[in-house]
Amino acid sequence: MMTVPWKTAWIIGASSGIGRQLSLDLAKQSVKTVVSARSKSELVELNNRFDTITPVPVDVSEAIAVSEAYKKIRMILGPIDLVVFCAAVWHPMNAEDFDLVKAKQSFDINVGGVHNMLGAIMPSFIERKEGQIAIIASVAGYRGLPKSAVYGSTKAALISLAESLYLDLKKKGITISVVNPGFVETAMTKKNDFPMPFIMKPEMASKRIITGLCKRHFEIAFPLRLVYLLKLARILPYHLYFWCITNFILKSFKS
Repeated sequence: MMTVPWKTAWIIGASSGIGRQLSLDLAKQSVKTVVSARSKSELVELNNRFDTITPVPVDVSEAIAVSEAYKKIRMILGPIDLVVFCAAVWHPMNAEDFDLVKAKQSFDINVGGVHNMLGAIMPSFIERKEGQIAIIASVAGYRGLPKSAVYGSTKAALISLAESLYLDLKKKGITISVVNPGFVETAMTKKNDFPMPFIMKPEMASKRIITGLCKRHFEIAFPLRLVYLLKLARILPYHLYFWCITNFILKSFKS
């Protein structure tokens, strides 16, 4: 892994999965890293492994809590070079099992949490005219997929959000990136009862993300085989896209 340019970082959603691995990998490179999530015990475990990791629990769905957490972090570490938003919930859902409570929770955390983070950090980043922001979205945001009626739409919203902010933030000296992973072995994907092509370990996902962030890429997407397939699907007319989904994807769910 290449040497990283950041002295300080804030990883939101660090209790498991990609966020946890990113926190460990940054700490290994002596980056002073604040880790946040709702669960305090997992954050304390990270702190026990590296004294450069500081736990600051927060519920990302609460705007005031996120703002107060950021103020606390700046008091501890000073200016933050990198913020990565990894927090998310995944509720497999289609028309038959649509759950309004879970749908609202998904948007409150996956999208509202990012809004709360941006509202807290952007004023200080713009004032300093520097800083780097990464939002973990998903290849599921490229196009509507089975069982992803809610999750996919939250990730599509994040992709659009990052695209909309990119040019404005670039003029102000701030880098924003959107990370679109495929399937990664995490607690979220363990609940899946369908085929997960090209699934990878969190360690590999973290390496890809850090490499892309060091190079200041706008989009960091992997694995490439899945990314190319879904990006091709984005340009298909609807009748062809729905035919492909019906004859290939839905059939694999039933097999």
